[in-house]
Amino acid sequence: MSKRKVREPKEDNVTLGPATREGELVFGVAHIFASFNDTFIELGINALHIKLRATGGNKTKTPGPGAQSALRALARSGMKIGRIEDVTPVPTDSTRRKSGRRGRRL
Repeated sequence: MSKRKVREPKEDNVTLGPATREGELVFGVAHIFASFNDTFIELGINALHIKLRATGGNKTKTPGPGAQSALRALARSGMKIGRIEDVTPVPTDSTRRKSGRRGRRL
């Protein structure tokens, strides 16, 4: 009988993102969607440009309460923050408000 060949496990270097030098910043984008019920965060690489988004329409356009705490958590985790933008969709002409033809009657 012949000896079995034993494969040695190969170690693969897996890199996520582009190749950078030591100390070089690569800016990614963190999309923060903050509604009043939920907060979603999509992250970039090792330094961030942040885009905040709230729910659209013709009600309040302010980001929900989770947006500021998510920003604070990203800053405390050691991420470098480049710029912060608000990309909430705002209608150019006003959208039609919720009520009938004659408005809300009391």
